[in-house]
Amino acid sequence: MNNPSHKRFGVIAIEKGFLSKAQLVEALEIQTEENVSLGKHRLIGQILLDKGYITEAQIEEVLKVINDQMVYMLSVGR
Repeated sequence: MNNPSHKRFGVIAIEKGFLSKAQLVEALEIQTEENVSLGKHRLIGQILLDKGYITEAQIEEVLKVINDQMVYMLSVGR
């Protein structure tokens, strides 16, 4: 069984069919460049939304999965 704590925002969004691997890689490159060059950190979901790759409703759905994962981890004492 997969450990649910290993799934991050982008992986979940790809699994749900909300975006492609290429779109995620592009957003991660933007995030990294902004971190290094500008010293600012934008959440990957915000970058994907700004690029038009994902909707707010899709972001909420991914965040619900992440929240459910956290609740699970707390319930099993991890």
